[in-house]
Amino acid sequence: MRHGKKFAHLGRKTAHRKYMLANMACSLIEHKSINTTVAKAKALKRYIEPLITKSKNDSTHNRRIVFSYLKNKYAVTELFRNISVKVGDRPGGYTRVIKLGNRLGDNASMALIELVDFNDVYNSSSDSSNKKRRRRKKNKSTTNEDTNPTGPEVIEDVVIEENTAVEDAVIEETPAVEDAVIEETPAVEDAVIEETPAVEDAVIEENSVIDDSDVKNAEDQNNEKSNDKINDDSSDSENSESK
Repeated sequence: MRHGKKFAHLGRKTAHRKYMLANMACSLIEHKSINTTVAKAKALKRYIEPLITKSKNDSTHNRRIVFSYLKNKYAVTELFRNISVKVGDRPGGYTRVIKLGNRLGDNASMALIELVDFNDVYNSSSDSSNKKRRRRKKNKSTTNEDTNPTGPEVIEDVVIEENTAVEDAVIEETPAVEDAVIEETPAVEDAVIEETPAVEDAVIEENSVIDDSDVKNAEDQNNEKSNDKINDDSSDSENSESK
């Protein structure tokens, strides 16, 4: 019968299970965190925490007990020399199990098991949150008397002064804009009026120049025709005389 044997067998015989947990404990001591399945992580947590408690009292007897479990003198040295110093003030709970999801392939649930005091990310946030803040207590009567009567009046004065300043600035800016618009429009009209006579004068002068040239050309043509007639008459008279 199995009465009282409610620990995880992990699908292995007793000897295989003990050596597997010993190897996992040595790896955790060396690397400070390892990835494994959730069942093995929980079994390793129950296996290694009593050994870490033994390492707080550095004696030959405790070293021999820990060595009988780990069977690795380098892991025992690391545990008693470095880890025991860092976890000396902690009364228990030396490891942390963080679930990572399921493994691809057999869909086994994975977890990360680590030594709590060797995680700088969590420790930094916990140290900042554990800092004590001291606040001085004030008497309610004195605070109410000091703050209530003067506070609203000062705020109202500031709001009224800011509103009046904004209104004055708006009133001063609008006439300046209107004056600028009024001044710009006559200047544009004058420029248009001045430009139109100049254009008309130029057109009249060009037309007069064209008319003068046409008159001269007509006169030249008339002169040439009269000269041709005179020459023809003179030639006819000469021919008649010769006959």
